Amino acid sequence: MEKANLNNEQRTHTQPARRKFLKTAAAGAAITGFPMISVAQSPIVLKMQGAWGAKDIFNEMAEQYVQRVNEMAGGRLRIDYLVAGSVVKPFEVMEATSKGVIDAGHQVAVYWYGKSKVASLFGTGPITGCDANQMLAWIHREGYKYYDELMQKLGLNIVGFFAMPMPTQPLGWFKKPIKSAAELKGLKYRTVGLAADLMQELGVKVTQLPGGEIVPAMERGVIEAFEFNNPTSDRRFGAQDVAKNYMMGSYHQAMEFFEIVFNKKKYDSLPKDLQAILRYAAEAASTANYALAMDQYSKDLQELKEKDKVNIMRTPQDIFDAQIKAWDTIVKRLTEEDPFFKKVWESQKAWGKRIGYYHFFNDADYKAAYEHLFGKLGF
Repeated sequence: MEKANLNNEQRTHTQPARRKFLKTAAAGAAITGFPMISVAQSPIVLKMQGAWGAKDIFNEMAEQYVQRVNEMAGGRLRIDYLVAGSVVKPFEVMEATSKGVIDAGHQVAVYWYGKSKVASLFGTGPITGCDANQMLAWIHREGYKYYDELMQKLGLNIVGFFAMPMPTQPLGWFKKPIKSAAELKGLKYRTVGLAADLMQELGVKVTQLPGGEIVPAMERGVIEAFEFNNPTSDRRFGAQDVAKNYMMGSYHQAMEFFEIVFNKKKYDSLPKDLQAILRYAAEAASTANYALAMDQYSKDLQELKEKDKVNIMRTPQDIFDAQIKAWDTIVKRLTEEDPFFKKVWESQKAWGKRIGYYHFFNDADYKAAYEHLFGKLGF
């Protein structure tokens, strides 16, 4: 009985206090504008510029990344994407991102390799015996630590991710077919990154240009031949209008990847879950980019052949042989000059040896299967 009275007494004292609390809270709600009702906050907006001309399929691939980020961020973060030249020129994207002129960029590492030739090891580097898919795996498993170290060495305020293992890039477009490495000597040719060093080693006169400047340079005679990247990009900017010989296959850019960069201060200011979305959206976009590439590149190669009457041919083995010897010379020189280049290259080479061993012993003979189904290839 005593216990029951005590409980009643406690309830008597508690209820007025609770009513007072609720009354105060309601008054507070009226003063502060109904905080119990959820009010949507404005999203964090990041301005990203690509390094690609307005018609390039690479913009579609950049937008595949942007779409994934924007949908996963649930309205809290939004990337606004701009094509090349909207704020800065294609080769200026890295510097502009580091300085905060733009928040982010979509490009390739060779566009800023003038700062360090190590940059090309994350793009158009020397051959390792691996393809682009296998070397993108190296970046994910070992390479990011070297990339971050490179950013620190160069004083670049950058966080970067890599996506889209690009297929081997064609040797390129020529006024007349090149039958041997000797015929390359003295040719005025466009390429970028360490590929420029490689072609110069073969006696080529190299000019480094962004994609949008290639055809005008060809028309003016500044260059006589060029490569850019793939049949779709090449066809869209009109390569077939200035040359009719398209030579497929080369060691000069046997693997490359998109580099998606963010201003590090801006990136570090974001909540951890939004940082994670920016990182993992690159992995998701990589799959989407590759699927788009396989579909569109193959279609456009057929269009170049059948509609545009381009002479599609395989690069002669003599040129492959000369390129691989030239890579040996370049790598020897750069590893002797730069201990950091040597460290990154040795990591890549050890990876290539191990992965290549597995790959070449295990892979099916896809060419034989193709020819069984469709007949002999024409080269």
